[in-house]
Amino acid sequence: MRKACLIITGLLFVLMVLSLVIVLLQKNVPLKSKVALIRIEGPIFDSKKPVEEIKEYVKDASVKAIILRVDTPGGAVAPSQEIYEEVKKAVEKKKVVVSMGSIAASGGYYISCPSSRIIANPGTLTGSIGVIMEIPNLEGLMSKIGIKTEVIKSGRHKDTGSAFRKMEKEEKELLQGVMDNVHEQFIKAVSEGRKLKTEELRKIADGRIFTGEQAVKYGLVDELGTLEDAVRTAAKMVGIKDEPEVVTKEDKFSLFDMLRNKLPDEITNVFPTLKIKYLYTP
Repeated sequence: MRKACLIITGLLFVLMVLSLVIVLLQKNVPLKSKVALIRIEGPIFDSKKPVEEIKEYVKDASVKAIILRVDTPGGAVAPSQEIYEEVKKAVEKKKVVVSMGSIAASGGYYISCPSSRIIANPGTLTGSIGVIMEIPNLEGLMSKIGIKTEVIKSGRHKDTGSAFRKMEKEEKELLQGVMDNVHEQFIKAVSEGRKLKTEELRKIADGRIFTGEQAVKYGLVDELGTLEDAVRTAAKMVGIKDEPEVVTKEDKFSLFDMLRNKLPDEITNVFPTLKIKYLYTP
């Protein structure tokens, strides 16, 4: 009886060890080749989610390639640059294929350009390589309704871009210098990502948009195709012969996301502040 108990205990221990080994192997050894799909849709105001997804899939040994489905008119400069840098890092380890949706302009194109390959639909709106800053002037309206503002500042340029007064010539020149610098950063990023000559690129980097067909001619896009084409291309690039398993994260809506992503925009629309954007504004 005692011998039987020892044998059963030993078998249970072996089964536990084998189970643990299998779990560890599933986490680190690819059982089936996968292609990860990351969706970047709507205005870019936050880089946290896409950056985290890219990092996760780069570390996942079962994921052989990453597809970015880009459908955005762009957005804030810093988040676009942060996603760009993460895509650039990912390309050093895995193939990253961009599939452009209805629009992938300005910041949408910025985050796409360092990828391994860009595929757009013929009617995709893309390009818009430029920077924009919009500053409303409410001085006339405030004067009509009898509202005045008193400003106490530490330097003469501290309230540059105020919506409550007319902008002076010197202030316009200062802001134009900022815009030109950020624009050059954009041009440099596209030049490096797409292997295009800076001087040639500068000729079309004036904010204009292109269709997918036009973008191919200028070297901004590699080929025309759908999301399904992008999946097949990514699989082919990494040697997957069979239909790859496409994995993606499900979007979960929460009150926190609404508060984090929506309310700040509503507030800044009421109380305008200086914002530099890679944004296509038709």
